Amino acid sequence: MKDDAIAWPQKKRELIHNHFDSTVWNDFAFRDDDIIIATYAKAGTTWLQQIVSQLIFNGEEGLNVAEMSPWLDSCLPSGKEKLDDMEAQTHRRFIKTHLPVDALKFSPKAKYIYIARDGRDVAWSYYNHQSNYVADIYEQMAAVCPPGVERFAPLTKDVVGFYHEWLERDGWPIWPFWDNIASWWAVRDLPNVMLMHFNDLKADMPAQIRKIAAFLDIPIDENNWDKIVEHCGFDYMKAHADKSSPLGGAIWKGGAKTFINKGTNGRWRDLLSAQECADYEALAVEKLGPECARWLKSGEPD
Repeated sequence: MKDDAIAWPQKKRELIHNHFDSTVWNDFAFRDDDIIIATYAKAGTTWLQQIVSQLIFNGEEGLNVAEMSPWLDSCLPSGKEKLDDMEAQTHRRFIKTHLPVDALKFSPKAKYIYIARDGRDVAWSYYNHQSNYVADIYEQMAAVCPPGVERFAPLTKDVVGFYHEWLERDGWPIWPFWDNIASWWAVRDLPNVMLMHFNDLKADMPAQIRKIAAFLDIPIDENNWDKIVEHCGFDYMKAHADKSSPLGGAIWKGGAKTFINKGTNGRWRDLLSAQECADYEALAVEKLGPECARWLKSGEPD
């Protein structure tokens, strides 16, 4: 299908949250080779940013990926500051978002990679993420929280209690989960959209890196291939966590190495009952349909 015959996604709404503000995209000036890294949260965002940085910069050491690839719709720092920083960049840009498709301004020329992960793994990973925030982050978030929006607050429950509230309130204390997944699944066949799954990266990272490179039209320098793979591995990222963590890891107890946690799946298996797991899986089918629900669980749609 020719590009002019494609019904490209249109921005249909604004999402204003205690974490993000979608209106920043209205002032974003796309370049044709921009790369948008989209996720819900705790689904492999930082890992994917690291991979893309290594492909663009051919295995270079010492890249400050967190600065190079900002979360554009985040409330902190200000949208203008991030837009100015992005405009000044001269390399191929790769930008992070946690928005559903219909809250983004969409460019047919840009490339979009969306990575997903089973919601139970997301919830367990996010619990560790927020449990280790320093107290100041809540004051900073409160200072920019729009009127009428529920404020971000410290966790008060154990991980299972948190999971149930996250599920019952559709993503609280962050943002809606099912809507985010469904919106990207719906555009998976567009020529400039690539859907990935956290499980596939875990199973065979080198093969997935090659798929990403092909999608982004980035030739791989085989002389630097081993370095690229090494720099995308967990051990390297943990050792250089200050380069990939937002604000250098300053908002977490223990710093950046707390942010780069374990990257493991299934920590919920010994804590959720068979009925709780069945309830989650039934809800996934209800919200997403059977094919998308299977893909979200395992990475396999069939």
